[in-house]
Amino acid sequence: MQVKLRADERIDRLYSKDISIIQSPEVFSFSLDAVLLADFAKVSSKRIKEVVDLCAGNGAVGLFLSEATTAHITMIEIQQRLADMAKRSVLLNDLEGKITVINDDLRNATNYVKKDSVDVVVCNPPYFVNYDTSEKNPNKYLAIARHELTTTLDQIVAVAAGLLKMNAKLFMVYRPDRLTDLFFSLRSNRLEPKVVQLVRPRNGSDANMVLVEAIKDGKPNGLKIKPDVITYDGDAYTPQVKKMLYGTTK
Repeated sequence: MQVKLRADERIDRLYSKDISIIQSPEVFSFSLDAVLLADFAKVSSKRIKEVVDLCAGNGAVGLFLSEATTAHITMIEIQQRLADMAKRSVLLNDLEGKITVINDDLRNATNYVKKDSVDVVVCNPPYFVNYDTSEKNPNKYLAIARHELTTTLDQIVAVAAGLLKMNAKLFMVYRPDRLTDLFFSLRSNRLEPKVVQLVRPRNGSDANMVLVEAIKDGKPNGLKIKPDVITYDGDAYTPQVKKMLYGTTK
């Protein structure tokens, strides 16, 4: 389906998933963390009927997951402009029967999705605490996407826990330097961390992202650390990342 683009918008493609997505350098463009999260999240089981994408942005994660699941996906995004981009990307990919985009505060999620009814929640949240001294992007769209201006980690985790069924899963991408905050918040909200995978720009570099899987009301302990994802080999993407982006290691 053809959709109308604004002057600052373009259409990009994630070739590995055959998904087109509306992007804007002035408003929001997905980055590798969205691709990594979509690859990390397990949604292919036929038992999975309902998936919710919190802090959905322009819809990248939910759109990328759509190819891997038969479930219905609900995206929740507070910024009207980003939610509009997501809605048009859904139409662009003829996925309006599979994906619903909600433009609202995630704290109102149960107005749209029944409590304790969701099989998987995914979230690529704002990473940075909103300290008074924090230097924020002058672009309001990017500032909200990156800093906890409209929500907090604890609010996000509490909403996710409220939506999830017992033994259902939350998948998140986050910053390693806030991993202790994330683990504390998860356990405080009946979510037990079960899988962790660090992402490093290059071999020998400190991790700059972390992927976490948690289970609602899961048994404590039993945490599994998966092999690291390495993003670059020299100036080129590693075969692992190339496959996520292009569907091929070449």
